[in-house]
Amino acid sequence: METLVEQRKNVRTTLSWPVSLWLPKANRFFNGRSANVSKTGVFLTLPIMTPVRPGNNVEINFPRTATLAKEKGQCARIKSGKVVRVERKNMLKNAKIGVAIAFA
Repeated sequence: METLVEQRKNVRTTLSWPVSLWLPKANRFFNGRSANVSKTGVFLTLPIMTPVRPGNNVEINFPRTATLAKEKGQCARIKSGKVVRVERKNMLKNAKIGVAIAFA
């Protein structure tokens, strides 16, 4: 049995939104979904074959709806961050991994 200690300093909001993760070490994008987000970070689900590791620097592309893009003048919100945790346990049955990212 594992005991998890809550380390979050900011409230996370559940948000299932399509995202693209740019992984410079792989020189490519990986498509996934956000699971939750806060002011300081995000938790994503990505395909199991995504070669991401804790410590990797990444960019997350949050696409905007047409209405929001028109209002904001951009088609996406791009955030830089660092991978702080990769969860494989309990995710394998869905061929996904969980990735926690702290925004830069």
